[in-house]
This record gives sequence, C-alpha cells and structure tokens, in this order.
Amino acid sequence: MTEDSQRNFRSVYYEKVGFRGVEEKKSLEILLKDDRLDIEKLCTFSQRFPLPSMYRALVWKVLLGILPPHHESHGQVMMYRKDQFSDVLHALKVVRFVSDATPQVEVFLRMYQLESGKLPRSPSFLLPKVFEQYLNLEESRLLGHLNTCSAVSKLPYDLWFKRCFAGCLPESSLQRVWDKVVSGSCKILVFVAVEILLTFKIKVMALNSAEKITQFLENIPQDSSDAIVSKAIDLWHKHCGTPVHSA
Repeated sequence: MTEDSQRNFRSVYYEKVGFRGVEEKKSLEILLKDDRLDIEKLCTFSQRFPLPSMYRALVWKVLLGILPPHHESHGQVMMYRKDQFSDVLHALKVVRFVSDATPQVEVFLRMYQLESGKLPRSPSFLLPKVFEQYLNLEESRLLGHLNTCSAVSKLPYDLWFKRCFAGCLPESSLQRVWDKVVSGSCKILVFVAVEILLTFKIKVMALNSAEKITQFLENIPQDSSDAIVSKAIDLWHKHCGTPVHSA
C-alpha cells in the first residue's frame, strides 16, 4: 500500500470512529513546521479541509500575505502590519469613508479596497449571474419562482458576496466558508447562497413577494447554518472538483 493510500485509509477510519480531522490536523502541523511555509500546499489544505481553530489565524495571515512564508520574520512583520492598520484606518476616517459608528465589517471592506486601489468599489460584479446559473442547475423551479416574484434582482447579494456572509452566518459556520475564500476560492460564496435557497426552498416558495423573500433571506434561522455550509462545500466539490496538491 502506498503512503497516499495509507493516509486515505487512516482518514476514512478516523472519520468512521468519530475522530474526523485527527489525520488532517497532523498533516497541517507538519506543513507548519517547515522553515519556509509552502503557500500552495496550505491553500490546497484549506480548500479540502476545515482549518483547526488554533491554527486558523496563522494560516489566514500567511495566505493573505499579511505574514511572509518565513517563520523568523513573523514577529517583526506583525509590528509593521499593526502600524499599517492604524495608518489605513486613520486615512479612511480623514476622507470620511468610515467613522466610529461604521460597522466593523464595512470598515474592513473599505480598508481592503483602499489598500488594493479599489476605493470606491465598482458595483458591477459577476457572482449574481453565476449564482443564477447554479441555482438553475440544482432547482430550476425555485429560480422560476424567484423570477415570477421579480425577486432575483433584489436578493441580498451585498450581504452574500460583498460581506461574504458576515452578519448572515454565525462565526463558527462563517470561519469554514472564509477558509475557502482566504485560500483563493471565492466561488464557495455562490454555493453557500445556492444552498441557503435549497435548504429553505419550501419557505421561499410559500412567499409571494420580492420584499418578503429578501427579508427572510437576510434573517435566516441560525440553527441550520452548519448543515448549510457542509452541503455548500459538497456542492462546490460537485461542480468544481476537489483541490489536490500539484506534483
């Protein structure tokens, strides 16, 4: 049995006996011990498995370029990043894009836009069209109902695709979605939105106005969030495949 086959066998065994994630955690710890962290392997791991909470902040910072791959530079670079954070926040307040009353989610969005030269952000983006495409593949009758109610253009796209479900999903579920986003797969957001519609299909089909549908989707019940994210990840793998390490 090859090493990869043994690893896959162990992973299946751990999952069956209720210890899912044990093997994955060990694999991540091996990756994090390298003197120079392998960004590609960390991306692949983040897309295939949920990140353990104790390592999530470190992996996100490395994948987002906040920290360099070299361990010995992390302390000094973090000091620079803290100063940078203060400078960017001050600049946004000076130009009145944010204030002390601005929601934290929006502040972080504006900071990113300023750093990436996209302030103000263009309102045109393609995720709604991709969302319609996959919803049609999964449940065309539901999309037809949304069109009949003139609700498609009024769905909470800002909440879903600009705020990446912050304020929609609880933190524990949100982290699993952001693992994929941070590692470069923004398309997961589309499948979370699709799965929300599929999960609450009966409720949405019973609503007959765009306003009622949008209001419900902006305040979905929180007790289904973990299941929604799990099913959304399955949908993502179904349509986009499962990421693997390159040779």
